[in-house]
Amino acid sequence: MMHNALSLSIALSIFALTAAANGAETGEQWQVPRTEHGHPNLQGFWHNTTQTPIERPVELGEQRAYTEAEVQALEEAAREFERQKAEPLEGDREPPPLGGAIGQEADINFSDVFVNVLRVKGEYRTSMIVDPPNGRFPFRENGRRQDIYGQYSARGLDASDGPEGRTAGDRCLSRGIPPMTVTPYNNNFQIVQNKDYVMIMGEMVHDARIIRLNKEHHPGDVKTWMGDAVGYWEGDTLIVHSKNFRPEISHFRLISTDQLELTERFEIVGENEIFYSVTVTDPQVYTQPFTEELTLMRKVPGELIYEYSCHEGNYGLEGILAGARRVEWDARSRGQVP
Repeated sequence: MMHNALSLSIALSIFALTAAANGAETGEQWQVPRTEHGHPNLQGFWHNTTQTPIERPVELGEQRAYTEAEVQALEEAAREFERQKAEPLEGDREPPPLGGAIGQEADINFSDVFVNVLRVKGEYRTSMIVDPPNGRFPFRENGRRQDIYGQYSARGLDASDGPEGRTAGDRCLSRGIPPMTVTPYNNNFQIVQNKDYVMIMGEMVHDARIIRLNKEHHPGDVKTWMGDAVGYWEGDTLIVHSKNFRPEISHFRLISTDQLELTERFEIVGENEIFYSVTVTDPQVYTQPFTEELTLMRKVPGELIYEYSCHEGNYGLEGILAGARRVEWDARSRGQVP
């Protein structure tokens, strides 16, 4: 009897340890952290660094996810590019062609290299857009030109005719909406919340969105850079609806007009992960609403958000406009323009 009891005790102990280990692996023991008000605690510093693009490459069709082998190859290629960046440049390389455009080639050597492929709900995604199924922006015909900057161009205005023609990013006013969408670098943001508000601040240009909980939208004739954001809790998911954006917020990651509306969902699914989705509606630009999904990852403890000094709006914009005026002056001096 004692032998049987001892065997049973050992068996139960092994079962308990195995169950605890399995629970730790599967996250069954994890509990949603909550604020003193009972809401899921989303606070902290987060990032969304990934090499996965917003829009799926055309050649992938409706392939929603990569295989493990494809992920390994993509991430190794990114690590190799990072290694090559550290190599000394050849001193006898050719100069840019005379009269050719110079982009941000030099900046690439000082920018982040995104290695990891986006993983959402166990899938390695080929794009952030999941609907439509092809992972592409559902643009209307000429939809890319329907924003305020396209309208300027249609009226014969050049982007450098005045500061208003330059994008909000050029002018250091904003890096666009929503901040969770991956930017070229500094993909960091902070979430702070209390009983009645949630604040999300993106590192790029210090964009801060103040989300009012359980409120009504302001009148539609009041347009702001970050829009009018109203949120509420649906179970443990924070849902945020935003509208009344200034049309100048349009940018290359999300072309938009003042008809833009966003519906976002934030659900903390682990100690260091938030499942995030956004559905975008703008009938002037897109044939239908589209949805993006991604995983927000908690930053390493001790990593903070530092000042983002945007030089373009401070002195670069003056140089851009001055250069455009000089081009006009030179053209007039040659009799090429009235």
